[in-house]
Amino acid sequence: MGMSRRQVLRLGAAGSAAVLLGTSAVSSARLRAPRWVGGYPFSLGVASGDPLPDGVVLWTRLAPDPLAPDGHGGMAWAPVSVDYEVALDENFRQVVVRGTAVATRELAHSVHPEVRGLEPDHWYFYRFRAGSEISPIGRTRTAPAAGQAVARMRFAFASCQSWSSGYFTAYEHMSREDLDLVVHLGDYIYEKSWVHGREGMAAHPDITAEAVDLADYRQRFAQVKADPQLRAAHAAFPWLTTMDDHEIANNWAGESSGVAFDIYRIPALFRRRKAAAFQAMYEHQPLRIAQMPSGPNILLHRRYRFGDLAEITMLDTRSYRSALACSDGNPVAECADRYAADRTILGRRQRNWLIDGLIDSPARWQVLGNQVSMSRTDTDPGPATVMGTDSWDGYIADRNTVLGTAAERGVPNLVVITGDRHEHCAADLRRDHDDLTSPVVASEFIGTSITSGGNGVDLSDSGRRLLAANPDLKFTNNQRGYVRVEIDHQLWRTDFRVVPYVRRPGAPVHTRATFVVQDRVPGVIEAGGSQAIPDPDPPDSAALPGNADPHPR
Repeated sequence: MGMSRRQVLRLGAAGSAAVLLGTSAVSSARLRAPRWVGGYPFSLGVASGDPLPDGVVLWTRLAPDPLAPDGHGGMAWAPVSVDYEVALDENFRQVVVRGTAVATRELAHSVHPEVRGLEPDHWYFYRFRAGSEISPIGRTRTAPAAGQAVARMRFAFASCQSWSSGYFTAYEHMSREDLDLVVHLGDYIYEKSWVHGREGMAAHPDITAEAVDLADYRQRFAQVKADPQLRAAHAAFPWLTTMDDHEIANNWAGESSGVAFDIYRIPALFRRRKAAAFQAMYEHQPLRIAQMPSGPNILLHRRYRFGDLAEITMLDTRSYRSALACSDGNPVAECADRYAADRTILGRRQRNWLIDGLIDSPARWQVLGNQVSMSRTDTDPGPATVMGTDSWDGYIADRNTVLGTAAERGVPNLVVITGDRHEHCAADLRRDHDDLTSPVVASEFIGTSITSGGNGVDLSDSGRRLLAANPDLKFTNNQRGYVRVEIDHQLWRTDFRVVPYVRRPGAPVHTRATFVVQDRVPGVIEAGGSQAIPDPDPPDSAALPGNADPHPR
């Protein structure tokens, strides 16, 4: 998908050229760019994302000084040529694609080459070169062809990684898993001021206040991307990424600034803040040119197909939603506005696009990559109903429309994967969550945070209250970690992976609980009881020799 006319007009001739050169969409001969001469520029690692059957987008950013106060990573004004190679083997003896992208100051010297001409359902290795410096090696895979018979898929999903709240140990373990894909559901960075939580680390002097401008957001992303454990997970697998609120400001919603500084509640200033945050996000993620922001707007809802087995629909539940009802998102007892027919979390166009795709898809499993909990979440186990309004509980009409249409049109095997909550949860989704006799039509698995919230506990007091108040909630856990999913044509399996601590490094990982969904039987079923299931790490998949498939189909 190419750049829109609106984007070209907004960027102007120089800006659009920078974007096209950074994606390798036009020949780098059109812009003379010197070779890199300086310190090691690949401090933020490499990444790949949004795989297609014939290609994938690659990413790196040149940043010899990633936390430089001006947000430019220690780079000068001049553009720099960045070569890339894609090969069948990790020694690059069988190179299948070579190209050059140009890293420019307009996009913080990031590049996003969109590689095509690859074979479907195939593992590849890639690397970048700037001058005499060579990047770490990344590994990626293309999607199976549309309709291709696929026996199995494995992926992980994660969210909420406050750098200052703890170590990214979960990513170290994730990088060793046997996966086809990683899905990140938002809160990749936190705009908030420093909250000390990493043992032996102090606040960086230039990253202590809340992020509000482009330099601030670039520093936040660079701080996160420089983490070696996150870099390892990016280098091991292709990723699908979206955003939640903390990429900009807590609880923002559409044109509403959420819980922000008073000055940034001024609409013009909030739009400027969004534009800065979106640009920094694009500069630091393996996103396609179709996701290049246009000022305070960005297109993040899109679909990923995996043969005949699965279709992942990535949602954007921030950009088009109505302002929060009744509160700033905290639970409230009375809020009739939640039921207002004109309130939306998706926006009309995205909602229609979502529903049309669910109805038309031939895939066995329909997966929604979702930011905030869709299941009903009453926080009071007594007679009162107390619910937050930042989740789908604040947008009842959209929830009933999506789940009701899925029920009416017979959409099979609808599973929602969600972030935001900082806890693992498994829940049934009903056509009408206010009626416990309403049929279960889908399942939701909520993943805990990578670090946000600190070490956590197995079952918190709030978790006990949630289980008591919500019959459709089948499991909750308040430790840190990620979710591993394995699906075939008969069964969906969710493993809730947890680490016992994040304040200091070195935590082990285990599977706390496993839930399954059976083909054409909506609702979650616990497998193996609620006790911890021993699950030692599999062999390091990043060390697979040559182009060996970790699980041949």
